Amino acid sequence: MRSVADEVRERDRRDVARLSVDERIALALRLGELDLELYCSGNGLDRGSGLRRLRQQRQQGRALSACMSLEES
Repeated sequence: MRSVADEVRERDRRDVARLSVDERIALALRLGELDLELYCSGNGLDRGSGLRRLRQQRQQGRALSACMSLEES
């Protein structure tokens, strides 16, 4: 039995499939901006601080690549 959520997902999938590539990219960028606004609002940050915090969190736990080092061996 299909749920309401299943029907909404299927409708959204069909709607996005009808979009051109340019429209899909524009949608992705709008959704990203909305997510950033919500994150900043929920954490009491301005846009710049929110971006910095997200970038820092993305880097946590990652090992630096030796090929990205500025020092010569």
